Amino acid sequence: MSNKTFDLAKLLSENTYPGRGIVIGKSKDGKNAMIAYFIMGRSENSRNRIFERFDGGMRTKAFDESKLSDPSLIIYNPYLSCDNIDIVTNGDQTDTVYNYIKENGEDGFSFEKSLHTREFEPDCPNYTPRISGILYYAFPGNTFNYKLSILKSSDGNPEVCNRYFYSYSPLNGLGHFIHTYKCDGNPIPSFYGEPEAVELPNTAEELADLVWKNLNEDNKVSLFVRAVPLDGSEPTEIIINKNV
Repeated sequence: MSNKTFDLAKLLSENTYPGRGIVIGKSKDGKNAMIAYFIMGRSENSRNRIFERFDGGMRTKAFDESKLSDPSLIIYNPYLSCDNIDIVTNGDQTDTVYNYIKENGEDGFSFEKSLHTREFEPDCPNYTPRISGILYYAFPGNTFNYKLSILKSSDGNPEVCNRYFYSYSPLNGLGHFIHTYKCDGNPIPSFYGEPEAVELPNTAEELADLVWKNLNEDNKVSLFVRAVPLDGSEPTEIIINKNV
């Protein structure tokens, strides 16, 4: 790996609050497309969540329904799949992308077009960025490509929404990591710069172990990992919930 590639474990362990994060890339052995999505929380409402798989996707839901105070920004589908496409985001823009593709087809820019209808979250004073990822698989063909996006305010100015898009061809052992916050703070500073290039292992189990062990113990909530074999065989998925 180049000197511009980061150690994902180090990035996570040295940051008490990256917020919500997406990692997408290719396994070290070149056999799998890899996805990881995690959520963290500082408030009781944010921490009161679990991930739950359903046919065609994955949702967040309240662990204790009696303690759910405001579902508007914390209950959503982080992951949906359709037609050899995987979509993963930190909000209900997962549905925005999914519905756009279902209604209009995929023309190569559906991801960008759909997200131009959305902006950052209205949670003053943080104005949490919306981060999104999409993977396009070619079966047969044993290949894929992927994109990442972040929609964010202009240095905390809610009058402006800046939209950034990144498109990648996969390389063995390389992933890209984008997260909502640069670090903890009050207000919490938004992520800035390009998605961070990180080294990836071979399996879903290894990636899940790496991420979960290095997320801050107090703030981590849930993790979803998906490894998609490029030979077309059955994907491996792992969900880890702190609340059990």
